[in-house]
Amino acid sequence: MGYRIGVDIGGSFTDFAVLDERDGSLRALKVFSRQDQPGAEVLEGMHQLQQRYAIAPGEVSYFTHGTTVGVNTVIQRKGLKLALVATEGFIDVLELARLKIPNMYDLFSRRPTPLIPRARAYGVHGRIDADGRETTPLDHECVAAALHAAVAAGCEGVVVALLHSYRNTAHEQAIKAIAAELVPGLPIFLSSEVWPIIREYERTITAVVSGYVQPRVAHYLNSLQQALRDVGVTPEPRITKSNGGVMSAEQGKSDCIQMILSGTASGVIGAAFVARAAGVARAMSIDIGGTSADLALILDGQPQYGVGETIGEFQIYIPSVSVSSIGEGGGSIAWVDDLGVLKVGPKSAGSNPGPVCYGRGGTRPTVTDSFAVCGLIGGAGLGYDAVKVDRDAARAAIAPLAGRLGAGVEATAEAIKDLCVSGMYGGVSGLVSRFGIDPREFTLIAFGGAGPMLAPFLARELGIGEVLVPPTPGVLSALGGLVADIKNDFIRTIYAGLTDGVQDRLREGYADLEARARHWLFVDQGYNGTSTLSHSADMRYAGQSFEVETPLDPQAVATGDLAALAEAFHRRHEQLFGHCDRHAAVQVINLRLVIGGPTPQPVMAEIAPAAGPPPIVRTGTAWIDGAAREIPFYRRADLLAGHRFSGPAVVAQDDCTTVVPPGCTAELDRLGNLRIAIAGAAP
Repeated sequence: MGYRIGVDIGGSFTDFAVLDERDGSLRALKVFSRQDQPGAEVLEGMHQLQQRYAIAPGEVSYFTHGTTVGVNTVIQRKGLKLALVATEGFIDVLELARLKIPNMYDLFSRRPTPLIPRARAYGVHGRIDADGRETTPLDHECVAAALHAAVAAGCEGVVVALLHSYRNTAHEQAIKAIAAELVPGLPIFLSSEVWPIIREYERTITAVVSGYVQPRVAHYLNSLQQALRDVGVTPEPRITKSNGGVMSAEQGKSDCIQMILSGTASGVIGAAFVARAAGVARAMSIDIGGTSADLALILDGQPQYGVGETIGEFQIYIPSVSVSSIGEGGGSIAWVDDLGVLKVGPKSAGSNPGPVCYGRGGTRPTVTDSFAVCGLIGGAGLGYDAVKVDRDAARAAIAPLAGRLGAGVEATAEAIKDLCVSGMYGGVSGLVSRFGIDPREFTLIAFGGAGPMLAPFLARELGIGEVLVPPTPGVLSALGGLVADIKNDFIRTIYAGLTDGVQDRLREGYADLEARARHWLFVDQGYNGTSTLSHSADMRYAGQSFEVETPLDPQAVATGDLAALAEAFHRRHEQLFGHCDRHAAVQVINLRLVIGGPTPQPVMAEIAPAAGPPPIVRTGTAWIDGAAREIPFYRRADLLAGHRFSGPAVVAQDDCTTVVPPGCTAELDRLGNLRIAIAGAAP
């Protein structure tokens, strides 16, 4: 018995969640992130855990880690210099993409420059058809010429993405073998190995992003493994994945596309854990950190999944927790444009220098500084006393903006907060439209360092009736890594009508996926517990262009019950689009399988009941809703089950600050969740 540690690195802070396996209790910690020296924050956190909680590295039995190295590599365009080898005549696949402009309302909007320019795309002679048959043999001399040209152009790796390789990998494998002979040591990335899906652009861009980030991800993971060994942490670290699971760091070095959205997924998994424990069936999670706000939907305790999530300027097509990211966070910088209009973001102060009120060299005012000026933060240390808030410095930073706007400093600070909330409102509207939901039917689970500070104001605008703030909201993403299952996705394209004769193909396809899945979990990952299998398929009506992922009953697959499989698709189509056609022909494009190995879960112990009113630590003047008000300040650690109070009020704790707006009521439930009933919601 020891300690299980989850770590999540954000733009401003690195969060630690520690589960004591002896009693199921949780501990938490925050340290500053080190963008200049990634990984150093992990070692600093381990040092502080030993000092603060007497947790020795040798007592760590399990270590999970969420990282943004991959996504930052794409955003900063600091990845591998790659070449693309494609089927002759199809080298423009990255240039053409899907012929969509990023912003349909902007005539000057332009598609991003591909990660591999056309000058480094080489066509090779040879062809596999849509049924997986070789119609033209691969020209080895043509392949050799392409590889030599790539080396001559200074390429550090080659992505191979040939037509219909999802059906037949022979030509891609042959190119890999030729490269091993002619240019040994040159990294080769095959689209059929990265994620073998139908559709050329989707498969190619996913493989390109995977190859682009691989060296930096592998270097980071090597450094992490060595650093943990150096301080005495012996378990092999696991990395959180885009699909909300975890995998070994060794697998992450080669299968890095699966972990590219690990940080955002971890937060949603943590919020889903809280929703299940609290009995919240319909929830939206909002994770607000220093640089962004991430929104997700949780139904019946389960996150919603999808494909096509955006990494920097590009979509990738692996299964991921569906997250909508908004460019506003606590570190977003406020400024006034040339027309005298107040703006917030998209630039962020990050962790270095951070908000002005942190006293770490920041000079440009942020959203966090606006809360400091309004007197809503600063009564206690932030980030486990990593920060002492300097309200005067924040006022001095916002004063020039107030001067340009002709407004008071407090009024300008509140306008910054309101503008940030307005930007988040637009992002939530996109999520609402995507899933066809009514936000008024949902509870908003707020976490991240700035989530509980901003979420109640956002809920008020959206008409959401309740905000739930977990006991340790500032480190919920790190907790998500701890509670995540060991999980992996598998896919196989069959492209067939759901008609008599397809039953054997379905059974054979799923048998192959199940064999691969069990080998991955029990052999590759060294797991020795029970496992779960989830079957689904990408299905559509004949003639449709895109598919709907549909959960399937494995018993219906085993018995060949095509009527039950078709009915599952009809119901799913009707659920998403409000209609279905039970007389139309149905096609199955891809078979999907997810295997999971459950991990130990922490116990959310019930807290003691309150015997009296909640103790007020102090009262102070705060600017809120356009006026200076005398408000009470509470300490989260002092609140017990049943404690209830009205806003305006502030609740301070080590990892974040919660603001309860005027007219709202907050109450602590039996699990220590702060439940805020929102009044004055917009219609």
